[in-house]
Amino acid sequence: MSDYWLSEDPADLDMDRVVRWISTDAYWARGRTREVIERSFAHSFPAGLFTADRQQVAVARIVSDCATFVWLCDVYVDPDHRGHGLGSMLAQWTVEWTGRHGIKRAVLATLDAHGVYAKAGFAPVGYPERWMEIDTRPAP
Repeated sequence: MSDYWLSEDPADLDMDRVVRWISTDAYWARGRTREVIERSFAHSFPAGLFTADRQQVAVARIVSDCATFVWLCDVYVDPDHRGHGLGSMLAQWTVEWTGRHGIKRAVLATLDAHGVYAKAGFAPVGYPERWMEIDTRPAP
């Protein structure tokens, strides 16, 4: 039994904490503005993980058309709560969310957590030569 509980209710999110995590500590989004973070969460399907006393300790969001495609992104676990399987819980939530909606494809990008996502069934992109992108962000 986990000491943490998951909520898909956006009203449960501690957006001050989420903005601080994503804008100051997340390697993929350092410097992202509060307005952009709030807008991205408002137009996504978020989940938060919480302690028994309702302290938010992790977050993730799904971007989806609710029919054919899911993108898991902005997965963040508070440093004080890492090592307790919370990233795996969020990855599994994504798999379950995708299944509830009958969606056959989910993707994500990660620098260093491949093993976490592999436990939930994620694998390297098949046929990477088919994927293309436009990325105008500054180089890291």
